[in-house]
Amino acid sequence: MAEIKNILVALDLSNIDITLIEYASFIAETLKVNKVYFVHNIKKYEISELFEEQLKGINLDEIIGDELNEKVEETFTSSTDWEVLISEDPYSESLIDYIVNKYEIQLAIVGNKNKIKGTGVVSGKLLHMLKCNILSIPMNSKPVINTIWAGTDFSSASNKVFEVAENLQKTTKATVKSVHVYNVPLQFSIYIPKEHLDSKIENHLKEKHEKFIKKIGYKGELTTEIIPGRDTGIAEKLRRKAESAKVDLIIVGDKGRNTFSSLLVGSVTDELFNQDLNIPLWIVK
Repeated sequence: MAEIKNILVALDLSNIDITLIEYASFIAETLKVNKVYFVHNIKKYEISELFEEQLKGINLDEIIGDELNEKVEETFTSSTDWEVLISEDPYSESLIDYIVNKYEIQLAIVGNKNKIKGTGVVSGKLLHMLKCNILSIPMNSKPVINTIWAGTDFSSASNKVFEVAENLQKTTKATVKSVHVYNVPLQFSIYIPKEHLDSKIENHLKEKHEKFIKKIGYKGELTTEIIPGRDTGIAEKLRRKAESAKVDLIIVGDKGRNTFSSLLVGSVTDELFNQDLNIPLWIVK
C-alpha cells in the first residue's frame, strides 16, 4: 500500500474529539507516520446575529486554537509531530479537501456521528471528494486493532484493501478475515430452488476467492467468510455480522464490480459510511 506519511483529523469541539485524538495517536504510532494535522473549521456564518455584538473584538481563531492545542497536548500520546490548523470556510468538506491536497494527506480520520443527526463534522460528500483513504471512527471507539474484516468482491480494485490489511496485520498482529457478502439475484431465484442456488453460488464464490487470494499473494495469515445477504441489504448484513463478532476494524474499497451485489460497489460503501456503524471503517481509495 501507499505509505501513510501524513494524517488529517477533523475536529469539531464536540465530545467525539477525544476519541478521534486518541485513535489518531494510536494509528500514528502504529504506522510511524511523519505528521498529524488536526483541523477545525469555524463556521462564523452560523453564529446568530444576537451574539455579534458580544463577539466584537474577540479573536475566535486564537481562542479555539488554544483550546484545541491544549486538548491535543493532553490526549495525543504518540511521538509523531502534530499541528492544529484553524480555518473559516462555509463548507467543511471543501476545506478538508484543500488541506488533503496541500499537505499531501494519505489518511483522513473523521467522526461517525450519524446517531446525532446534523452534528457530524462532515457529510457523505467527503467520501467522493477526497483522494486519500478515509477512516470513520464512532464515538468511544477503543484505539486497538486485534480483529480486521477485509471486504472483497474479487476485483482488482479490492487489491488495495488487502494491502492495507496486510500492513496493519504486520504492525498490530491482528487476525484478518476476508469477507464477501452476496445476495441471490432475484431474476434467478424464482426458477431455481433456493437451497440449490445458495450452494451453487457459495461454491462458485469460494473457488473465486481462493483464486483471488492466490493472485494477490497475501503474505500474512488470512481466514475467509462468505456471507449470504438474503433479505437484508449488503451493508446492513455486514454491520450486523461484524458487530456480533466484535470486529475492531472493517476495511472496504470505494469501488468495485457489481457481481451478486458486490460488497465494494460505491452505493454499499456509501451506506456503510453513512449508517450508525459502531465499528471503525477504513475506506481505501
